Amino acid sequence: MSSFSAIDQVCVNTLRGLAIDAIEKAKSGHPGLPLGAAPMAYVLWSRFLKHDPKHPEWPDRDRFVLSAGHGSMLLYGLLHLFGYDLPMEELQRFRQLGSKTPGHPEFGHTVGVEATTGPLGQGFANAVGMAIAERYLAQRMNRGGHTVVDHHTYALVGDGDLMEGIASEAASLAGHLELGKLVVLYDANDISLDGPTTMAFTEDVGKRFEAQGWHVQRVADGDRDLAGIEAAIGAAREESARPSLVIVKTTIGFGSPGKAGTSKAHGAPLGAAELEATKKALGLDPAKSFGVPPEASAHFHALASEGAVCRDSWNTRVEEWRRAHPQLYTQWLSAECEEILPAGWNERLPSWDVNAAATATRDAGGAVLNELAKRLPWLFGGDADLSESTKTALHGEADFDGRTGAGRNLRYGVREHAMAGIANGIAYHGGLRTYTATFFCFADYMRPSMRLAAMNKLPVVYVFTHDSLAVGEDGPTHQPVEHLLSLRAIPNLVVLRPADANETREAWCAALERKGGPTALVLSRQKLPLLDRKTAGSAAELRRGAYVVSEPQGAEAKVVLIASGSEVSLALEVQIRLAASGVGARVVSMPSWELFATQDTAYRNTVLPPQIPLRVSIEAGRTLGWERWIGDGGLAIGVDGFGHSAPGDEVFAHHGLEAGAIAQRILAHGKGA
Repeated sequence: MSSFSAIDQVCVNTLRGLAIDAIEKAKSGHPGLPLGAAPMAYVLWSRFLKHDPKHPEWPDRDRFVLSAGHGSMLLYGLLHLFGYDLPMEELQRFRQLGSKTPGHPEFGHTVGVEATTGPLGQGFANAVGMAIAERYLAQRMNRGGHTVVDHHTYALVGDGDLMEGIASEAASLAGHLELGKLVVLYDANDISLDGPTTMAFTEDVGKRFEAQGWHVQRVADGDRDLAGIEAAIGAAREESARPSLVIVKTTIGFGSPGKAGTSKAHGAPLGAAELEATKKALGLDPAKSFGVPPEASAHFHALASEGAVCRDSWNTRVEEWRRAHPQLYTQWLSAECEEILPAGWNERLPSWDVNAAATATRDAGGAVLNELAKRLPWLFGGDADLSESTKTALHGEADFDGRTGAGRNLRYGVREHAMAGIANGIAYHGGLRTYTATFFCFADYMRPSMRLAAMNKLPVVYVFTHDSLAVGEDGPTHQPVEHLLSLRAIPNLVVLRPADANETREAWCAALERKGGPTALVLSRQKLPLLDRKTAGSAAELRRGAYVVSEPQGAEAKVVLIASGSEVSLALEVQIRLAASGVGARVVSMPSWELFATQDTAYRNTVLPPQIPLRVSIEAGRTLGWERWIGDGGLAIGVDGFGHSAPGDEVFAHHGLEAGAIAQRILAHGKGA
């Protein structure tokens, strides 16, 4: 262990001073955590964290996640002082429009921020995902004595993080997987926003984590005992069979004479008088705002230079590895550095003839996924204890082993929220494309993490099966009704609901081609007929979001029927019924609102001609939102209530999703118009 000197304490207090100055200038923020957690963050960054501020995206860097993202000024201070491209001017613009120092850390916006945090518990799950990614890549890339993937994942969490259910789910899985390179520092200050945590949180956190298979240590004086913190982190790094939790007892708002140890230090500036008193207590110059003593600046600079030495050594190892394993190196470049899909990756994928037996899109999705996995070794994911139903298990592949990193099937268990948060962590880490799978109705459990994936442009693929009332006998609890509308409301999430097996193939390809955000594949349990591609056109048209699959025979189209998923084949039946009544109808498959909205006006008008007087949407979900595509005079046919427990076709018929009933509604609507 290294020894600490007076300069280390100066550095800790410099971090504290920058935080409270920025928060005071912004007139908003959270001073309590930076004041209390600065010692543990400084020890981690100065003694253990492997990083190079001049090359912040170095693949083998250690990852640090500030899960307690409200304490963002602690992270910004670290980034600035260690020499990342975050100048003092940005600290002085904390929480201001357009600054690089937003109220909570934002991935891709501020250099050195590994994950967007703030919604509590999310960062904890992200860190578990990063540790999983490191283990998988290490077992795949490290060969013949060449080690190119070998890093740790650290997270700093607070009391609020560990109250959230997602953290408990993620901790349970991390302990089960024995993720020995995951270290979590717990800023245990016993204060939350409303007051003492004893108001609602009295469990023994250490015992909980021990029961979940974690290595647990305690540091009694996290405000001053730098050596004790260092010893605990060192022991955590030595523990290779279990993830580690280091419980560090701290004082929220440490150094503030009037607010330390109370909720008043949590989420508001200290105020001018208290700021001055706190600086005096910390040995800082009250007259200096955003002050960095020269000796502290020099010390941080020296510490940062050590990262360049580590990275140079790694570069040498990578060159030796490249010569020994050129094929692995090519995979590395494709997945980690350039995200290039290899030539021929989407050729000769499964396809289905119109005369083939009806096929559930979940079955088609499973067949396509398994073929893609053979070609893309960095495609890695799992499901929430439902692989038999979602068809997303990779055949011939083992379950993921967190100690060795072997296996490509990640068994999440019944932990949907953690699954989505962990998948985000895998995506943040880089080097892998990941997917999750569960029943569509359980998208609700995943929504907060899906929202963050969309916000941060993470290319996670969500597979949702059992997509409608056709789930049948399981009843309304398992029959998605509002879920399509709900997911379509998330900005930058592309929702794909394919109409048949061939559209499902193209949906998987479109999802993997997309790098700017997540994609949801919404698939059926029931078998769906194959569209006749001789008349319906190429399933690759799915990428346009909507396309014409059938024109009326021998008649001018008076109606456009717009449907998605299983309802496209239903719309084709309605077309026949309308034709018998002398009404020509065009049928449009619209698997994605989002992709269709990106098409130019000319294309959209060729699919939905303005001159055709009536547009009708047919979808087994909420009708809200369809007015965007059908217009004020259109007819939206769907389900605006909950379902029932009965065979799926009976439930559809009960809700009017039957060709004859729909045709009659359209004819009546047309006459009324």
